[in-house]
Amino acid sequence: MDERRRDTAGGSNRKDQKEQEIRYFPTCREGIPDGDVQEAAGVYRADPGLKNGKKQGEYTLEDYQALPDDERWELIDGFLIRMDAPTSAHQIILGDLYTAFRRCIDDHNAPCKALLSPLDVQLDMDDRTIVEPDLIVLCDREKLKRKRIFGAPDLLVEILSPSSHSKDTFWKNSKYQKAGVREYWMVDPEKRKVLVNLFEKTEGEYRSRVYNFDEKIPVGISKGECRIDFAPILKELEELEEPEEVYGGEN
Repeated sequence: MDERRRDTAGGSNRKDQKEQEIRYFPTCREGIPDGDVQEAAGVYRADPGLKNGKKQGEYTLEDYQALPDDERWELIDGFLIRMDAPTSAHQIILGDLYTAFRRCIDDHNAPCKALLSPLDVQLDMDDRTIVEPDLIVLCDREKLKRKRIFGAPDLLVEILSPSSHSKDTFWKNSKYQKAGVREYWMVDPEKRKVLVNLFEKTEGEYRSRVYNFDEKIPVGISKGECRIDFAPILKELEELEEPEEVYGGEN
């Protein structure tokens, strides 16, 4: 179902209509995602190297904490998923978004805090799920503990990559919604798109909007008072050049 706000002056502004387009989606189904989603997320390929007789789907917080400190993993519903190193584009987007969210929070004196990965989020407050979102906005300071966040943050951002696309768009979308996250942004550097999901507390539905990288995106949890301008991010990404292949240890 689409809702479009009409121009009160009598005409309609197509750009405003496009920005205000809302689509409603049902709650994601319960349980582990289908096998093909698991495979795309890398859960079958990932070998944590723990010699304890457990298999994927059986791991706990204790196993997660036993992993090497120099490796990045997530634990989702008992599955250990290894995370790839981020790209230059990923880090540019993340750094600029962090700065923009910090500025919004400061400008509006909001009782929130913006936090960067890597930071553990014990999303379900159990021993079967620990996630590391790229960017976190947390407004309930009591959830911020010394080692990790305990419970669902208010807003989460994931920057998509080929290795994390299915995990972030299907599996994490479902997990975040059910855990009580209020807003979820999925940033696609390749398509230059941002999918924003505003999770509803009633009837298990959520509103979803797609934005381009040349737009100012309203932050839902701020009731639209904050807007994140993606134009500077787009400009930086366009300045990136593909490097020539370098071998033999040259820099």
